[in-house]
Amino acid sequence: MANKTVKVIKINADECNGCRACEAICSAFHATPKYGTTNPAKARIHVNWDPLRNLYVPVYGGPYVEAECLGRDRYVIGEKEYDECLFCRAVACPSRDLFKDPDSGLPLRCDMCEDDPSLKEPMCVQVCLVDALTYEEREEEMEEEKEKLDELEMGLETLIDKYGFDKVADTLARISISKQAET
Repeated sequence: MANKTVKVIKINADECNGCRACEAICSAFHATPKYGTTNPAKARIHVNWDPLRNLYVPVYGGPYVEAECLGRDRYVIGEKEYDECLFCRAVACPSRDLFKDPDSGLPLRCDMCEDDPSLKEPMCVQVCLVDALTYEEREEEMEEEKEKLDELEMGLETLIDKYGFDKVADTLARISISKQAET
C-alpha cells in the first residue's frame, strides 16, 4: 500500500443556484481543441434539479460501478427528503446515461482537470461564484494498481458493449503485432 493524494470536490447543494457555469467550463476544458466548443452533455459534472423542492445538486462523475443500486435509499437533509439518485456519482449506472459521452458512449469520469501545467483547482471550482463547489486534497492509503485495472476493465467493457468482443479482440491483436514489430 502507498499513500496517495486524494482530490475531492466538496458540494454544498444549499449554495448552488443552478447557473450551470460548472458544466459549461468542464465541457469547454475537455473539448478538442481545448475551449473549442461547449457541450454540457460531455461535461464530467452535471447539475441535477429537483423541481418539487427547487433544489440544485451538482454531481461529478465518480468511480465505475458494476451494477445498479440494490435499493433506492432516501436521504433527509434539514426537513427535506431526497432520492439517492440525485446524489449519485456512478459513471456506468445502467439506470441512466448521465456520465456517458453522447458520441462514443464511453464513460466520462471527473479527472479534476489534470493538465500540464497542473491547475491549482478544477475549473468548475474556479468558476463557481457562490461556493457551492470547493476543492480539497488529503492523503489516504490506496492500492493504486487495483484502481488502474478497474479503469482499464471499465474501458474495455464499454468498447466491447459498443463494438462487440470480436472487433475489440481483433484490434488488440493488431496493435500487439505492430508493437512487437517496433521492438
